Amino acid sequence: MEIQVGQSVLELEEGDITRQDTEAIVNAANTSLLGGGGVDGAIHRAGGPKILEECRQLGGCPTGEARITTGGNLQARYVIHTVGPVYRDGLHREPELLASCYRESLKLATAKGIKTVAFPSISTGAYGYPLAAAARIALQTVKAYLAEHPEIERVRFVLFGRAAYAAYETALKGL
Repeated sequence: MEIQVGQSVLELEEGDITRQDTEAIVNAANTSLLGGGGVDGAIHRAGGPKILEECRQLGGCPTGEARITTGGNLQARYVIHTVGPVYRDGLHREPELLASCYRESLKLATAKGIKTVAFPSISTGAYGYPLAAAARIALQTVKAYLAEHPEIERVRFVLFGRAAYAAYETALKGL
């Protein structure tokens, strides 16, 4: 599924983010940036040791911010690492911090001249963010950014599993 946002395309795909042909993929990282489980572990495994070497030099990343490295052995030239919030109850700045992950990742892409970006569903795995709420925040934030930044040509949400895809599809239809 895809929609046009100004000159840009926002699309949904069920699949594996490590296999994307976009210029950058986004990693749902932890604050250390030194690898972990889920998307983070998959990207570090597929990208090889070069990504970890660069992450060590960055000294971590606070929640809601983003950092960039090369893509190592990935098809994507860059990995944008962002740290989503751990969901507690939605009353501890979780929505604001989650939106910031998407916005800050896209700001880094713009600064680097990156035109195509693939995102996972940030914070909805081990960090426990409810999928439907996270999908709304992600899509609203990215759509608003694209409306103001036509230099980003394509943003793809690469969703792991049918439930994640369905949640994002429902949210996108509601925008």
